[in-house]
Amino acid sequence: MNESSKKIIEHNELIATRVAPGDRWTIIDDSRKIIYGSITETLEAYFNQTQFRGEYRLAPLESKLFAIKQIEEEIKPEPPKKLNLYGDR
Repeated sequence: MNESSKKIIEHNELIATRVAPGDRWTIIDDSRKIIYGSITETLEAYFNQTQFRGEYRLAPLESKLFAIKQIEEEIKPEPPKKLNLYGDR
């Protein structure tokens, strides 16, 4: 059997940080450093910049917003073990 399977790996990519006080946010890669008035406005601006359609993660105690990026990775099966006892080697 020479089939390989795949697994999904999730990566939390930091996209925005909160600017105190209140629910104000700035996008990490924005050279203009615009401060958005809510997390919803921040998500809208990030979507308009990147067209990313996916899941997000909020870490409120760290004042960080992440985009959850998924990568599909191929898992290659290990070759069968060869044994001298049977003359495999």
